[in-house]
Amino acid sequence: QVQPVESGGRLVQAGGSLRLSCAASGRTFRSQVMGWFRQAPGKEREFVAVISWSGGSTVYSDSVKGRFIISRDNAKNTVFLQMNSLKPEDTAVYYCNTVIWGSTIAPMGSWGQGTQVTVSS
Repeated sequence: QVQPVESGGRLVQAGGSLRLSCAASGRTFRSQVMGWFRQAPGKEREFVAVISWSGGSTVYSDSVKGRFIISRDNAKNTVFLQMNSLKPEDTAVYYCNTVIWGSTIAPMGSWGQGTQVTVSS
C-alpha cells in the first residue's frame, strides 16, 4: 500500500508560486494513479489534479486548470504539484493519494498529514 508524505507548503503572497511534493512509500507506486486533493477550513476535501501511472495523462479541477501542473517521478516515488498564480482561495491543506480514475475520480488509499498552503492577499 502506498503511504504518502506531503511537503512544500508555506505562506506565500497572491500571484506567487509553490511546488508541493508527495513522497510515497510502497512497491506499487509506479503502477498507481495518483492525485492531489485539498481541504480548506470549514469545507470538504476536494479534488485538485490526477496523473496516470505513466504520467502521460492528467486532469485538473476547473478551479486550478491553467495554473497548476501535476507531474511524477516514478524513479523517486514522488508526485509533484506546481502551483502558479496562487490566489487566496487556494489556501488549504493539500494531500496526495492513490486514485480510482474511471467515470469519476475518487481517493482510494490512506491519507497523509498533508501540507498547509496559505496564500495572503
